[in-house]
Amino acid sequence: MTFLVEHYRPGLAVDGLRQLAAQVRNATAELEREGKPVRYLHSAIVPEDESLLCVLEAAGEELVRESYLRAGLAFERLSAAIAEGEPAWAATTAPIEEEK
Repeated sequence: MTFLVEHYRPGLAVDGLRQLAAQVRNATAELEREGKPVRYLHSAIVPEDESLLCVLEAAGEELVRESYLRAGLAFERLSAAIAEGEPAWAATTAPIEEEK
């Protein structure tokens, strides 16, 4: 499963948000080395909103929560997401017609 984790940190600049992403990435890598099915995929920083969006792949929400506990970070929202390329993507979206 894919999960989107949202962080909102008013007053935190891009470098600070980048550091939060590194903490999540490192904690997730530790769990992965321990054989737990969780993987950090990528993050996006939205400077204007002072926010960080992290995307993780895990066998369940509890592993995402464990990653954040290990990283020592709180988050505002955790949602299951459907990543492009997953079988559920095709099942839930209509084909998009290309412009000519």
